[in-house]
Amino acid sequence: MSNRRKVVLAYSGGLDTSVILKWLEQEGYEVIAYVADVGQEDDFEAVRLKALATGATKVRVEDLKEEFVTDFIFPAFKGNAIYESRYLLGTALARPLIAKRQIEIAQEEDAHYVAHGATGKGNDQVRLELAYYGLAPEIEVLAPWKMPAFLERFKGRPELLAYAAEHGIDVTATAEKPYSEDENLLHISHEAGILEDPARAASEDVYSRTVSPEDAPDRATHIVVTFQDGIPIHVENLEDGTSKTGALELFTYLNEVGRANGIGRLDMVENRFVGVKSRGVYETPGGTILHAAHRDIESIAMDREVMRLRDMLSAKLSERIYSGFWFSPEMDFLMAAIDKSQEVIDGRVWLKLYKGNVLPTARESSSSLYDQEFASMDLEGGFNQQDSAGFIKISAIRLMAHNAIMRRKHKHWGVDP
Repeated sequence: MSNRRKVVLAYSGGLDTSVILKWLEQEGYEVIAYVADVGQEDDFEAVRLKALATGATKVRVEDLKEEFVTDFIFPAFKGNAIYESRYLLGTALARPLIAKRQIEIAQEEDAHYVAHGATGKGNDQVRLELAYYGLAPEIEVLAPWKMPAFLERFKGRPELLAYAAEHGIDVTATAEKPYSEDENLLHISHEAGILEDPARAASEDVYSRTVSPEDAPDRATHIVVTFQDGIPIHVENLEDGTSKTGALELFTYLNEVGRANGIGRLDMVENRFVGVKSRGVYETPGGTILHAAHRDIESIAMDREVMRLRDMLSAKLSERIYSGFWFSPEMDFLMAAIDKSQEVIDGRVWLKLYKGNVLPTARESSSSLYDQEFASMDLEGGFNQQDSAGFIKISAIRLMAHNAIMRRKHKHWGVDP
């Protein structure tokens, strides 16, 4: 075994990665199966045993949930990262973490290769491989769905199933749906298959992470989220007194109350990094609540010009995360700026959760920039309203200049402005 090439394979236990595991073994590789627990609802012991039965010499099941929340979800939400104004980046945020641990395992196991089962049409191949190279430039990547020998043998699903049957690989343990799914602590995505027709509405049986908003409770759930430096540190349910602290426990609870209230569904067509459009159906209950709460606490505690600059950076941050550039110099720069913007984002936000909606109802902050006397329409306060006349005239100078230029131009050409 010592003279065989050693590879760490990102393994899920599904049809594709099981076939890839066996194929790599037959190609002369020693395969270490790596299973990343990022919050998906899997039987990890069953996955481990299946990998060994399929030919893996070792299986590494890694619990990454806490790190996922603290080092990836919370930093992205501090920057209000939301791709194309809607997608909360559930899959994109998990990939750099999965790749990071895979590289660490390769180094621990003295493996010169890493492998994955992502196809050559999707985003995940880019996200994983950019992370591999960003962390370990010397690593060699095996991507079977882009390797001629693999593609020549496997044209599609029928060939995969035949190969699995030939080698006794169990594919009945996970019933295949007519679409693909990716699940982690932040979200579950549904795409491909019957969902590839964007004119076809997703049926209710597609959804698994959230109840239908129509079936959600008729009574609202009221919660309070406390932030420190833009990070949630406490959640309290005002209905039953439930209190949660600790990153993983807190975020898991937001998922629970979001799920029960039908929060976080999204059906959209997005632009993949590889240049094609893709229809995705997403469920992100806890993330949807957190995003709304964070934006609301910023409304009272963040300076106006800082917010405008940060919002410009948020668009670039979202794009970089979506496209797989988590481990890049531009991400280091963006996150340093985001961290600076969050230094005074402290306080509490009260939220009403009701039938798919997240409604902020109140907020308070020790670093609040809101002055009730200045803002009041009933009190004179320290604001001299007569000063507004000069402010408006100064602001209008460029408008009047533009108007004068246009009038001169139209007069010169004999055109009625």
